[in-house]
Amino acid sequence: MDCKIIKLVLITFFFTFKVNAVEFNGKFIQGHFIIGKTEPGFKVIIDKKEIKVSKDGYFAFGIGKDRKYDVVIKILNQDKTEKIVKKVQKRKYNIQRIDGLEEKKVTPPEEVYERIKKENKLIAEAREINSDLDFFKNKFILPVDDAIVTGIYGSQRILNGKPRWPHYGIDFAQKLGTPIKAMASGIVTLSEKDLYFTGATLIFDHGHGISTLYMHMDEIFVDKGDIVEQGEIIGTVGSSGRSTGPHLDVRLNWFGTRLDPATVLDIK
Repeated sequence: MDCKIIKLVLITFFFTFKVNAVEFNGKFIQGHFIIGKTEPGFKVIIDKKEIKVSKDGYFAFGIGKDRKYDVVIKILNQDKTEKIVKKVQKRKYNIQRIDGLEEKKVTPPEEVYERIKKENKLIAEAREINSDLDFFKNKFILPVDDAIVTGIYGSQRILNGKPRWPHYGIDFAQKLGTPIKAMASGIVTLSEKDLYFTGATLIFDHGHGISTLYMHMDEIFVDKGDIVEQGEIIGTVGSSGRSTGPHLDVRLNWFGTRLDPATVLDIK
């Protein structure tokens, strides 16, 4: 075979291998968190939006609770593009009934609407942070030891007999004052002791739009701006905000997309 032809074949093979060098850790199922790995320097576009890629090629994204359409991923290397289309699998969600709540917390009185609006803005701003941190790619740990799971992601909540928003987190029931550990390393982007719905609340940034929330806490031991290591005690289990008893509600987000924390935690 001519040397020029051999050289061309080798170059073509090498380039094809490079373009296809993308891996996904996670399932393309509603509510799931996915970590991608490609070649450093490549660009990644998810659903027409370019997302951050770390220096070593990692990126992250998530699939919304009720998403029904395919995920379109484009991997760009200079002037070459590889298009990947992934079908999203549907899930069935449970119905969860919670009775005995104070009526004002099921349907808040008008005088607290402005307060709720301001608090929601604080939470939204924390969830939109798009930092270069790459803690998201590390394995997460359970936030509370020996806890019982009493609420799961996606369950349709019926509060005092009235259908409400689905539950977007996992509830861990444990005694008041039980220590809470950071599920992953990160930076505190919100530390509030008395939000109307969620009570004492923390939000951590783990990089690339991935954040975690801890809600209904009793005590908080960290402040906004603190750098926290995985496993560090960040507060205690409480029953603040709209709560019927001591428990911890944790959330996982990719920017404004609410994901299932069970996709990063080992829950039996």
